[in-house]
Amino acid sequence: MSPVLKITTRNARFQQWQSLLSNRNKRQRLRAFVVQGVRPITVALDRGWAVEAILFDPDRRLSEWARNVLEIAGGERFALSRELIAELGEKTDDAPELLAVMSLPGDDLGRIPVAQDFLGIAFDRPTSPGNLGSVIRSADSFGAAGVIVTGHAADPYDGAAVRASTGSLFAVPTVRVSSPADVRDWVESHRAEGVPIQMVGTDENGDADVYDVDLTLPTLLVVGNETTGLSAGWRDGVDRLIRIPMTGSASSLNAANAASIVLYEAMRQRLRQPVG
Repeated sequence: MSPVLKITTRNARFQQWQSLLSNRNKRQRLRAFVVQGVRPITVALDRGWAVEAILFDPDRRLSEWARNVLEIAGGERFALSRELIAELGEKTDDAPELLAVMSLPGDDLGRIPVAQDFLGIAFDRPTSPGNLGSVIRSADSFGAAGVIVTGHAADPYDGAAVRASTGSLFAVPTVRVSSPADVRDWVESHRAEGVPIQMVGTDENGDADVYDVDLTLPTLLVVGNETTGLSAGWRDGVDRLIRIPMTGSASSLNAANAASIVLYEAMRQRLRQPVG
């Protein structure tokens, strides 16, 4: 275990960590973000994510889990007062015993594995970090290989997104790209290599119900912005638009809910495929 450095004031290092919580530009510039919670930190360590620092309260009787993290995690060790760690944990009434500062991975579509059973999801310009985290969690739950975030969008490394993913951010590669064209080029490169990925967008005016579309094929599902739906670039770029049949007065679903339903349907179809 690396030597422990003590921080007792809101010094420059503390302010740097604090900026990672709320400032997206700082996260990008420093290539780091703060992770809170037992499950997210555990999954991150299990999946081999790079740790820059572990922050803990030295005056607290640490749990076996926290002691184990201090023992096995990489990076520096910092001992902070309860007050300071409570600020970074954003829980003044229930200060965490331990926090982690993780390195940001690169936004490289090559991080997403592609095979003949490929299932992935692209979220077009999500505005809510919570919705984005929920989609990442559903992608993990239903067997997706990765999540692509396109356009000017919420940050998957925002604290709200990390918490909403409940650790799935560290299990499912999540990559940010600037436009649908970047994704189409990536899809075309895999098609050229023999993986016939279909791009399927969700829309209330889609031309087929979700359960009538063959989602056992290599598939990239595309879900639109919470307010405006799919951008023109995506509407023109997907192979087809599908809809989720609904009754009642609602005409559409929350984007995260819609993503979960279609991902579940894809998993259901694949589980029903004959073995061999």
